[in-house]
Amino acid sequence: MKNPIISGIGLWTPKNSITNEELATAYNAWAEAFNSKHSDEIEAGSISKKPLSTAEFIEKASGIKSRFAYCKDGILDTSRMRPRLPARADSELSVQAEIALAAARKALIAANKSAEQIDVVIVACSYTQRAYPAIAIEVQHALGIQGFGFDMQVACSSATFGLHRAYEMIKAGTATGVLIINPELTSPQVNYCDRDSHFIFGDVAVATVIEDSATCQSEHSYEILSTKAATLFSNNIRSNFGYTARVSDTDPFALDALFHQNGRKVFKEVCPMATEHILQHIDQHHLAVKNVQRWWLHQANINMNHLIIRKLLGRNANKNEAPIVLDKYANTASAGSLIAFHQHHKDLSSGDHGLICSFGAGYSIGSLVIKKR
Repeated sequence: MKNPIISGIGLWTPKNSITNEELATAYNAWAEAFNSKHSDEIEAGSISKKPLSTAEFIEKASGIKSRFAYCKDGILDTSRMRPRLPARADSELSVQAEIALAAARKALIAANKSAEQIDVVIVACSYTQRAYPAIAIEVQHALGIQGFGFDMQVACSSATFGLHRAYEMIKAGTATGVLIINPELTSPQVNYCDRDSHFIFGDVAVATVIEDSATCQSEHSYEILSTKAATLFSNNIRSNFGYTARVSDTDPFALDALFHQNGRKVFKEVCPMATEHILQHIDQHHLAVKNVQRWWLHQANINMNHLIIRKLLGRNANKNEAPIVLDKYANTASAGSLIAFHQHHKDLSSGDHGLICSFGAGYSIGSLVIKKR
């Protein structure tokens, strides 16, 4: 019987960072200009006045202090309010493949693997910049990997669901080495003109290598004991802008075309779902909460993380038990729990247990119970 192992993980971080102060200043300048331009309509009640923002509001609402952006140019420009990404020719490497490769190469080094030892590439993320050819196949080609690749999307659970597929392939013996990449290029889908969501997301790329224990040569590796997934349809987190916008004449800058959510309902509904999901998963292995040394949770909102951990532990967690990275990275969609894992996994001892969990739009929840080798 094959024994799937997480043998390596790599993280690529953009060089550009945007603070809350920078973001709030740009948004406020845009909002004030909008309110001035539409003062008559606002006075008549036909449109609503745009509220202003502050760095303090952003941090209190989310726990986020800054975020990374692949392209900072344009985001803080009040005449544009979106990143400026020039189109690339078909013969050039795509932006998403570029950042995926950067993370993938680091993951291969961490796992002590060469591209020749990988036979499957999965690109799993919230957004892909095109329908086809798959970003995964582009990355596979760039690395010279023999085998196959495919893209998959499950919103903020894409990374864990991708790891699930890799686990199943190794377990079944249909693959010997799987490279799962999460190139979360979220900034193009952010509405920087919406006070309640313009601060949420950041760009990043994470990659993970899964292989059988018999071939693992990594110093810090984790056995995947099992995976668990659940989905429940909800409209409370949506992103509607896609290729059909061209034929439906959808305004890409409309609030309901880009990312939007009913944050209060998401908080109220997802937190208990995630808590119950996690408890059921560890119980499959006859593990009590006290037997789990680390919780690598989805990094969407600090208040969600704190509530879920308090429900699990019956108290607040310390930074070692449930590490937080969203203060620096913001919500990186599916990549958040794996950023936390990347930065906080080497210090555990052999035999220690941990749980990786992500949750988000769908609703979708994915988790892995793992053990340090």
